[in-house]
Amino acid sequence: MITVTDVQKLGVGLTAFGLFFLMFGVLLYFDSVLLAFGNILFLAGLAVIIGLRRTFQFFFQRHKLRGSAFFLGGVALVLLRWPVVGMVMETYGFVLLFRTFFPMAFGFLGSLVNIPFLGSLLNRLSGSSSSMV
Repeated sequence: MITVTDVQKLGVGLTAFGLFFLMFGVLLYFDSVLLAFGNILFLAGLAVIIGLRRTFQFFFQRHKLRGSAFFLGGVALVLLRWPVVGMVMETYGFVLLFRTFFPMAFGFLGSLVNIPFLGSLLNRLSGSSSSMV
């Protein structure tokens, strides 16, 4: 069993609040203050959860530099009050950074969802060949 320290619990809270403010900022027609606050909280929470060194290593791996540049450039544009362009850049950078995690996430969601069409769709997106629907 994985033990979670109190500091990591704080990081999960920061990340959750960051995602909340990001969603709320998008719902309020790309409010730049809420988006900037959400970005700062999300990045701070990520750094607290996995540590500063591992966060730096994750973002600055050689094969992830383009995704990191788009993601962090989008954060900078949101902080400079260009929220729409910044969020588009962030989204593209997020997809580039986390594209290796998507099949695993879709497979996990497909195993949880017991809805016939949605479960088979998620299993197909994950690349799983099992027909447990």
